[in-house]
Amino acid sequence: MKFPLFDSKALLHQFLFDEKNPLLFNSGFFIYFFLLFITGYYLLRNKPSARTILFCIASLFFFYKASGWFVIMVVIAAIADFVLSNLIYVQTDIRAKRLLLIFSIILNLGILFYFKYTNFFISIINTNLSAHINPLNILLPVGISFYTFENISYTVDVYNGKFKPVTKFSEYLLFLSFFPKLVMGPIVRAADFIPQINKRYRVSKEDFYEGFYLILSGLFKKLIIADFISINFVDYIFDAPEKYTGLECLMAVYGYAIVIFCDFSGYSSVAIGIARWLGFHIPANFLLPYKSSNLSEFWKRWHISLSSWLRDYVYIPLGGNRKGKIRTFVNLFITMLLGGLWHGANWTFLIWGAIHGLGLSIYKLWEEKSSIVLSKINKSLIYKLIGIFITFHFVCLGWVFFKSDNFTKALSLLRQVKYHFGADKFQLFINHYHSVLIMMGIGYLLHCFPQKVYQPVLIQLQRFSLLGLLLLFFAFLLLYGYLKSATPVMPIYLQF
Repeated sequence: MKFPLFDSKALLHQFLFDEKNPLLFNSGFFIYFFLLFITGYYLLRNKPSARTILFCIASLFFFYKASGWFVIMVVIAAIADFVLSNLIYVQTDIRAKRLLLIFSIILNLGILFYFKYTNFFISIINTNLSAHINPLNILLPVGISFYTFENISYTVDVYNGKFKPVTKFSEYLLFLSFFPKLVMGPIVRAADFIPQINKRYRVSKEDFYEGFYLILSGLFKKLIIADFISINFVDYIFDAPEKYTGLECLMAVYGYAIVIFCDFSGYSSVAIGIARWLGFHIPANFLLPYKSSNLSEFWKRWHISLSSWLRDYVYIPLGGNRKGKIRTFVNLFITMLLGGLWHGANWTFLIWGAIHGLGLSIYKLWEEKSSIVLSKINKSLIYKLIGIFITFHFVCLGWVFFKSDNFTKALSLLRQVKYHFGADKFQLFINHYHSVLIMMGIGYLLHCFPQKVYQPVLIQLQRFSLLGLLLLFFAFLLLYGYLKSATPVMPIYLQF
């Protein structure tokens, strides 16, 4: 009988793409991948070019493990826009320059359209023209919406003279494929990221501890709070809302509001924390969005990298608020409609975008009309609390359509809340869902803590030794092991 020291086939399988277990930050394999990578990265810390190449290889391998051979799409996109951006920069003929930019935008959006929206538009044609076009067997590449927007912002900034394109392909490839943010963002601007590539690798004590805090708190939000509420409550309510009372449906909406925040902001925190350990500073993507007192403020706090991208590359080029009230409202509506479409090829995302476009237009009108009459009241705490209450529930209305598989299910849920609330079953609801309600309470409590509360936490964390941090992480793993489900919960924004 033979007792091999290791199974070579099993070891090889760990390095191959597994569709059922894509490589994410919460994957066990990621720990080994990251330890191996950061060791090599540190050894090459004084050699920027070699360090960049190692980072590119690691990032492409990470993406391969997350999405298979779609990694080739990232390389092709990088080659195309690296060449086009440099051609745009050196071109002196303004018409040729503009044509190159248009070609770059059409190329990027064309690829995105093919993979993400082809079957959606085929279904529209079939429905409205009584056609019988068979849908294509198209798989959506992971992260394509994120790196497509990064490509477009890069070439547009070069065209506008805001940024000089890099001349080393490896630097552009790293900008596009940087593995902490490649799969689910944040959407990074070249002007913020590329100047950091060749900086001396240095991680201060503050960077290390803040990175640890961001990673651990992000994992806690995603794996403990979001996953628990999703599996044990939100998902099955939204799957069949007609089977549940309006009370359960309403609480599921509140549950989803904290789920999507903890899920996506948690992943963003992990990405930003890992980047901090690698010597890169990526701006925050969420700033306590549910504390917003109006919808405009909400979009300055929610998915900041996307909302600022839509503002700079869609809303302002459309004319922004420079061409009169009606045009401003139209521009807001178009921008948010495109923001909804960016999330996915589904009418529910378009409705979600339309709701926010309409809401922003109404708020703009209200702000203008009430600025004089309510100038003193606007500053009061009561007015702000009322604004937070209204804004939060308006956002929750949008989440109903964002989460629902189709328009029918969204209306069914709203109908249950309106006509079959079941207030008399409140105590039964609490008894049945007490653990979920506790987890929701923890989620909202963490969200509502003022930013100034976190600074003392970081100061206390810096008193921990390396062993103390390892024990803290081990305690988190024990908690995760106790609460985790048999079926892994994929991050919400992985589908975008």
